[in-house]
Amino acid sequence: MTFIDTHTHIYDEAFAGEEDEVIKRARQAGVTVMLQPDVDSRERDAMFALVDRHPDELHAMLGLYPGSVDKGWRDEIDAMLRYRGRKVVALGEIGLDYHYGAEFAAEQREAFRIQMELAAEMDLPVNIHLREATEDFFRIMDDCAHLHVRGSLHAFSGSYETFQRVRKYGDWYVGIGGVVTFKKASLAEAVRHIPLECILLETDSPYLTPVPHRGERNESKYIPLIAAKIAELKGTGVDEVAQVTTGNARRLFNI
Repeated sequence: MTFIDTHTHIYDEAFAGEEDEVIKRARQAGVTVMLQPDVDSRERDAMFALVDRHPDELHAMLGLYPGSVDKGWRDEIDAMLRYRGRKVVALGEIGLDYHYGAEFAAEQREAFRIQMELAAEMDLPVNIHLREATEDFFRIMDDCAHLHVRGSLHAFSGSYETFQRVRKYGDWYVGIGGVVTFKKASLAEAVRHIPLECILLETDSPYLTPVPHRGERNESKYIPLIAAKIAELKGTGVDEVAQVTTGNARRLFNI
């Protein structure tokens, strides 16, 4: 069995000096490809440098994370655009996040729209970070429907109804991570109903570590634990989850 981790920050300072070992452990666990989401100009060079060192296992995204949007967001977009010539598999992680306040909500929305337009222009999927901004997200999706952008909702924790809403826009998937293994997670019920053909696996490492390692630093090597929980919820085998989700990721991200 082989897996793809569609969202992991191996260039994060939490892995400083251990990146090669983290990738080696992931491969030993059957995770052969790991996608690296972009955040902002402070981490971008480190991300691309790591991808260049491990071109067989790692692929990069390009984008401005909503939590990094502030008064200087236009400069951040300009800085991001200087990397357009690099090989990337998606615009991400982009989106909306009002969890820590809505001071820059308007700026987040504008940055999100611009990046949706860029994804359409570059014919790339998007990897969406969405937190406590669901209705604004869908309003922008309505406005951008004519762009026919495809993509995934990273770290999905919504309901089956939310999944159904996003699927109306076309070729859209949900990224399922460690939260699905948490004892009181309502996500499990949604995953029972979401077709396996619409699910991607992810860790969001170093965050959201699955049970039984919750509280520890997350790594891509834990993807099989997430796959096993999904298999349990769906009454199927881990091998089927691996095969279908890997195929989903390869199609969406053209890898």
